[in-house]
Amino acid sequence: MPTRQNAADTILLVDDEPANLQVLMETLGGTGCKRLIAKNGEAALSIARKALPELILLDIMMPGMDGFEVCRRLKSDPKTADVPVIFLSALSATEDKVQGFALGAVDYVTKPFQPEEVIARVTTHLTIHRLNREIQRRKELLEQELKIVSELQRVLLPKDLPEIGGLQLAVHYETSRYCGGDYYDFVALPDNRWGFLLADAAGHGAPAAVEMAMTCALFRSCPTPPEEPDRLLSYLNDNLCQIYEDSFVTAVYAVFDPGSRLMHIARAGQPPPLIYRASEKTAKELACEGVLPMGIACYDRIPVTRTQLEPGDRLLFYTDGISERTNADGEQYGEARLIDLLQIETTSTPQKRIARIMENVSRFADGKLAEDDQALLLLTLGG
Repeated sequence: MPTRQNAADTILLVDDEPANLQVLMETLGGTGCKRLIAKNGEAALSIARKALPELILLDIMMPGMDGFEVCRRLKSDPKTADVPVIFLSALSATEDKVQGFALGAVDYVTKPFQPEEVIARVTTHLTIHRLNREIQRRKELLEQELKIVSELQRVLLPKDLPEIGGLQLAVHYETSRYCGGDYYDFVALPDNRWGFLLADAAGHGAPAAVEMAMTCALFRSCPTPPEEPDRLLSYLNDNLCQIYEDSFVTAVYAVFDPGSRLMHIARAGQPPPLIYRASEKTAKELACEGVLPMGIACYDRIPVTRTQLEPGDRLLFYTDGISERTNADGEQYGEARLIDLLQIETTSTPQKRIARIMENVSRFADGKLAEDDQALLLLTLGG
């Protein structure tokens, strides 16, 4: 007994023989589908573009434009490319079937056909087509939700870079998807000092975005001014340990005193910052002892690195989405390339220097999409 399909389903029947069309109309009458007919290739293309049927049953041997050419044109037109095509033909040679599938058909039924077989295959492909449409609909809804999450997430980031006497700032923030787990922030401290936070929640996408938002909320609700890097990371970690079970957040927090030009740095699982010394005209990784990422276990002690900055020095904080960016060969970008770019002597602004770094990263990846979020924070001490 025929299986009744969705009443909205439309099937286009294409054949130059009226008798064949009549048989198909009767065969599919019990499916409940709307049936349209076309007696040649040109009519089939015109009807398909206007009606956008859920399925096309297409004869091959027709005068003028044959079924193979009709299928080729259907699949080359974005409007009809996704409409499934079943060939119904007296051509039974393997090469004809192979050609049909190569053109994009989903099935091939040889004439003379059995009505039960046609009904079964039509039912199957209508169901598959309906499921594909539902998947696409849900995908579009999910993408829309992720876009909204991304917009909300970016609201959490600082709107503007702070103006700090003698210190120039530049940032780059880029998610691998619509939203991600990288996070940067600034805080004004007593005695004209400033705190800089760069964090990276494990993974990427929506889960990482939620963890990023939690980290932001904790940082901005710190009960006392985060003047000491070790205490700030300890405070974040104690709270994150109560929230996370199978995740973690890496972070580096630095406090800068413009008066003494001293920078105090503590890090938890985050890559050590890179430093360019103007007096030596070289860049290197800053020796900066750290602890495990936050959210795993309580800390006994968090070491703090103290470094003196001089005019012209540059300090680069970055997440591992930069250094671990890979190309098609699986090679990682690495820290050495960042060091080379950091020590290039130019008169460009810090923001242009970061843009140059990201251009180099993109060139290295050579079209391979980023698999992780990427964030950079560059501090340059003026003369």
